[in-house]
Formats: sequence, structure tokens, C-alpha cells
Amino acid sequence: MDSNLHSPERRLIELRMEHADLDAMIDRAGEAAPIDELMVRRLKKRRLVLRDQISRLELALDPKEPA
Repeated sequence: MDSNLHSPERRLIELRMEHADLDAMIDRAGEAAPIDELMVRRLKKRRLVLRDQISRLELALDPKEPA
């Protein structure tokens, strides 16, 4: 059970959840009356980093076979 908590599949789920949370935060920040551009840029940058981590982990879990 302990190994399941640190499995790559579990990490992928956590990264996807954090990415979805950032999406929601960015949407809410964009609806705020005075838009905090710096905060939105930082959230988007973090979201992009997460997207890259998710992509790398997906590739490691399911490598494509050469054609």
C-alpha cells in the first residue's frame, strides 16, 4: 500500500488535479474587477510547468513504440 502512495500513476493524478485547480484559479482571477496581471501570469506559468511535467510522466508511463 505504501508503494501505491508514491507510484507514478498516483503522481500523474495529483498533477492533473493541480492543473485543473490552476485552471479554475485563472478563470476566477480573470473575472475579478481589478485583474491582477502579475498573479495571472504566475498562475499561467505554473500551469505550463505542470503541463510539461504531466507530458513527461505520461510519456514515461506509456512510451510510444517506433514505427
